[in-house]
Amino acid sequence: MDEEDPDHDGKKGLQAIMNFEPEDEVAIDLIVPKYISSLIYGALTEALASENGARMQAMDNATSNAEEMIDDLSLMYNRARQSSITQELTEIIAGAEAIS
Repeated sequence: MDEEDPDHDGKKGLQAIMNFEPEDEVAIDLIVPKYISSLIYGALTEALASENGARMQAMDNATSNAEEMIDDLSLMYNRARQSSITQELTEIIAGAEAIS
């Protein structure tokens, strides 16, 4: 609503009147619990996201460690296999020389 402003030396001016619906105390009583709830919800979602990020990083590290272990074990297996083949060939050659 607009009203005339009588405080300006007889000049007519317009002044806006602000109405609060609901009253300011009631509005604060409604807003504060919602604000606190949103803060708690934000903290919980951030904690959940942080936990999931930590789990993803742990799983990535575990995968990297497993791949490295597989590579090391494959190398050890191939060396043992190569050594066994070389041993068999040496025995076959030694046996053939003994017969001749």
